[in-house]
Amino acid sequence: MAQQSSPFKTALGANALGPYSPGLVLGGKTLFLSGQISQDPETGEVLLYGHDLAEQCRQIMSNIGRLLDSAGFGFQDIVKTTIFLTDLSEFQRVNQVYGGDLFEPYPARSTIQVAALPKGVDVEIEVIALKPGV
Repeated sequence: MAQQSSPFKTALGANALGPYSPGLVLGGKTLFLSGQISQDPETGEVLLYGHDLAEQCRQIMSNIGRLLDSAGFGFQDIVKTTIFLTDLSEFQRVNQVYGGDLFEPYPARSTIQVAALPKGVDVEIEVIALKPGV
């Protein structure tokens, strides 16, 4: 039998760019966040290639933090991330920002180079978080 999932809405995250939820909470314990890009949720501005990649990542991690918080989770609850990059040679620059918000033991992670991402961004990060004691 499938567990109940519930989407959550927040004014703190950027609007979805299509027919999907910014995140789903499964059974009240597991959070699946859709991929986050460098879109400022307050202005709607998307930080593109003209912006420093570290600046794009800081915006993404800020977006992830806002969504985690609005669903009752925190960075310490992240168990898995997937990073999509249009240029894998930028891996170390992304790592520097990404690692600044995470705690040991660090989440499992995959990093994948892709041909393109929504809105022409250079990086997108998706997250799975699990509440403690599960």
